Amino acid sequence: MARWLIPLQPFRDLDEIKKEIDDIFVTRPHRRILKPMSGCEFVLAVDLLDTKDRIVVKVEVPGVDKKDMTISISDDELMIKGEVKKEQEVNEKDYYQCERTYGSFTRTIVLPATVDKSKTKASYKDGVLGITLPKSEAAKLKEIKLAIE
Repeated sequence: MARWLIPLQPFRDLDEIKKEIDDIFVTRPHRRILKPMSGCEFVLAVDLLDTKDRIVVKVEVPGVDKKDMTISISDDELMIKGEVKKEQEVNEKDYYQCERTYGSFTRTIVLPATVDKSKTKASYKDGVLGITLPKSEAAKLKEIKLAIE
């Protein structure tokens, strides 16, 4: 009778709990893991630029048709939803491989300032979604020159 030695890992469950807590409190506003229908996990890469007058967001969404995406803005969040549709499978003798991820995704980005939703513009080119969100007047930084005596 064969006996197997199993290494003792007393903190394995604690490591999983720590990872879940980090996902909730540390990375959630800026980086949410997407879970498509295929069971694989992927994250949309996002660049966020906060200037004096506007917020510019660029999101990599390769393989997504612009008609398969929706963008919504609440008071302090930008939400991007979409779907990566699976192309017809290729089955040939002695060849089959599928590594790309397919399915629905949602990405929520916490905005660093209040924006003017009515003046928001979006563009989509070469798999990159660009969103320009002008800041509301109240959110723009006001400079006051003080005379120092």
